[in-house]
Amino acid sequence: MIPSAPLVPENDPTTLFNSAGMQPLIPYLLGQSHPLGKRLTNSQKSFRSQDIDEVGDNRHMTFFEMLGNWSLGDYFKSEQLPWVYEFVTKELGLDPKRLYVSVFAGNETISKDEASIAIWKSLGLSDDHIVAYDVEKSWWSRSGTPEQMAVGELGGPDSEMFYDFGEDLHIHENSPYKNEKCHPNCDCGRFLEIGNSVFMQYKKLADGTLEELPQRNVDFGGGLERLNAAVNHTPDAFLTDSFLSIINKIEEVSKKKYGTNPDETKSMRVISDHMRGAVMMITDGVIPSNKQQGYILRKLIRRSMLHARQLGIAKSEALIETLVSPVVSMFESAYPEVKTHEQQTTKVIVDEATRFEKTIEKGLKEIEKMDVIDGNQAFVLYETYGFPWELTEEIVISRGQQVDRKQFEAAFKKHQALSRTASAGMFKGGLADTSVETTRLHTTHHLLLSALQQIVDPTIKQRGSNITVERLRMDFNFARKVTPEELKKVEDLVNSKISENLKVTRVEMPRELAEKTGAQMEFGHKYPDKVSVYFVDLKKGISPETAQTGDYASAEFCGGPHVSFTGELGHFTIDKEESASAGIRRIYGHLNHEDSGSTTPSVQEKSNT
Repeated sequence: MIPSAPLVPENDPTTLFNSAGMQPLIPYLLGQSHPLGKRLTNSQKSFRSQDIDEVGDNRHMTFFEMLGNWSLGDYFKSEQLPWVYEFVTKELGLDPKRLYVSVFAGNETISKDEASIAIWKSLGLSDDHIVAYDVEKSWWSRSGTPEQMAVGELGGPDSEMFYDFGEDLHIHENSPYKNEKCHPNCDCGRFLEIGNSVFMQYKKLADGTLEELPQRNVDFGGGLERLNAAVNHTPDAFLTDSFLSIINKIEEVSKKKYGTNPDETKSMRVISDHMRGAVMMITDGVIPSNKQQGYILRKLIRRSMLHARQLGIAKSEALIETLVSPVVSMFESAYPEVKTHEQQTTKVIVDEATRFEKTIEKGLKEIEKMDVIDGNQAFVLYETYGFPWELTEEIVISRGQQVDRKQFEAAFKKHQALSRTASAGMFKGGLADTSVETTRLHTTHHLLLSALQQIVDPTIKQRGSNITVERLRMDFNFARKVTPEELKKVEDLVNSKISENLKVTRVEMPRELAEKTGAQMEFGHKYPDKVSVYFVDLKKGISPETAQTGDYASAEFCGGPHVSFTGELGHFTIDKEESASAGIRRIYGHLNHEDSGSTTPSVQEKSNT
């Protein structure tokens, strides 16, 4: 069992949040040995920002827990599928007659998954409960289909499991599918995907082809909230104990009843989902801002407040504050840090809510200046002030006017397309591709942290990082601006360690022993009982098990990859130092490899124990 990684990925700028349990495991899926072996399980905190505008129906959510199990080149289909079937039918008690599964139908390069079909049949599933889909619905990678995968990205065919709530739910909440023939993946509300076994077999090459990995992996993910809905046989996930305590508090304050009015029910779902996400995000160190993770957090809080107003709650910030406690109570047994940070989390939410109340007033004043509001202006109000369409429409109707929703939706879709393009751009240049450039910068990142502690302040700790092929970025706790003189000394110290061509050693060891070495740990990160530690220049005659602070140039808990010797890095330059937020500073830097004259780095991916 491995602990959940933080919501914000460590050293991975390819995505804003961990949205699946496999993201922190990419180096191990590629072949690096994991400290805990080849069979892993966990429950991963996950957040999918792309679903934020879908929240409001009976099953979409942004924050959720993903139950996962992985085989790193060990068991495969013949073991995985019977085990997951046993889990849902025996352990969870789901009716086998209500289970449907999908398999990969094949394409011009990869054959139909006949092996999985045979296994499912052997378990008792009939032909009409086994559906073959193409790459659009039965292939998994972070980017989508094989054509959409980025170079170096992993993917493979999958086999999903669906729970059938019954034919009467085919017509569901104004479903666009009510006149179509139903099938497990039609998204009409009758079926709910409860788990997916991905057979992670392929890696995308630069020429666009897929290469089989040297080890065949299994990556299973099952959403806890969706499994909860299936166990309780309710198609509405918000009527399970994953959400009910929050819904009950909203009902108490609003004096409205969940399920009575569709619009009010939608607002309650949005608020309960968004507040779960906001509390967990703040606990992991995110603060509201206008960029990246902070922007998403700000959006969660503001959308919650606007939906509170739609429920008739005039002081929406008062409701938001009361919802922190039920979220904390829900998660504190699994994630004790939620309780530890409850007071600070509440303060962050209240401060942001107070600021947004002032923003709303500004937005209302802007509306008052407009004689007529068209669809484009409605979108500007949405994007600038957080006004949802429903609120703008309500104001326009109260004036006896009309506003073109199609025009608003066109502007909205254009915005979504630009966001997807930006996300795709993020994916192309990160540490997850284990490229030469990011590997060098990752090792330099370790040297930089050590240098900051030696030159500026020994209490400095990393508070976030972002590494692309062009540069590194490190956030760290420090109350003042780092002086130019200090930055020059830090830069010189890093380059001196590079010029010494120090050995980089990876060691797997028990966590308690690793902690005694004084190795650096990622803020907010939970580590398993056995960990990987990278030492730079471990002194001769000193073993990793007996090492203490001062016996090495740098030591960090880390999954890698890194170069084998620092001489492979090149010349390091600090480009900029600035404030990231209150009490947090940020450094940008890059490497000029031509200055060193060294050869291509030999990436460490295997243990040097």
